[in-house]
Amino acid sequence: MDDWEIIDLYFERNESAIRETEAKYGNLCMSIARNILGNEADTEECVNDTYLSVWNTIPPQRPNNFVAFISKITRNISLKRVRFDNAIKRSALTVVSLSELENVIPDNCISDIGDEQLGKLISDFLRMEKPDARNVFIRKYWFFDTVSEIADRYSFSESKVKSMLYHTRNRLRDYLNKEGVYL
Repeated sequence: MDDWEIIDLYFERNESAIRETEAKYGNLCMSIARNILGNEADTEECVNDTYLSVWNTIPPQRPNNFVAFISKITRNISLKRVRFDNAIKRSALTVVSLSELENVIPDNCISDIGDEQLGKLISDFLRMEKPDARNVFIRKYWFFDTVSEIADRYSFSESKVKSMLYHTRNRLRDYLNKEGVYL
C-alpha cells in the first residue's frame, strides 16, 4: 500500500491505517527509537505512542512526505522520553551524540534566531555538503546510529566516519557563524 492510500485511511478514521503504517514503517520507527533509547521496552512504548500521535494528527494534517513525518514524530517522542528519564538515567549514546554538537549548535544563541530558523540554516548547510558527508551526519545526529553502524552501512572505516563527522561539525560551526549564529 502506498503512503497516500495509508493517509487516506487515516482521513477515513479506518483503524487499518495503523496496521498498514506498522507494516510499512514499523522497522524504521523501531530502529530510530532503539538508537535513541537503547531500551527495548521504552522503544516499543515510544513506537506505539508514535502510531497514536499519527492517528491524532492526521487529519487535519496531510503530510507530503509520510516517511519523514512518521520518522520525525518517532524521533521527537523518543527524545522526549530521554529527557523525561534524564533524572533517573540517560542513554549514553544520545548524550554523547548531542554533546558533540554543543560546540556547534548553541542552546541559546547570541543572535536573535529561533529553532525553526536554526533548523532551516542547518538544512541549507547539509544540502551544500557532499552526499557522503551529509548522509553520515544525518545517520549520527538524526538517527543516532553508532560510528560502527555508519561505517558498516557505507563501507567506511570507523576512523573515516569520525573524521567526516569532525570536519562536518567544523564546517557547520563556520557556516552558522557566517550566518550570524554564535555560541
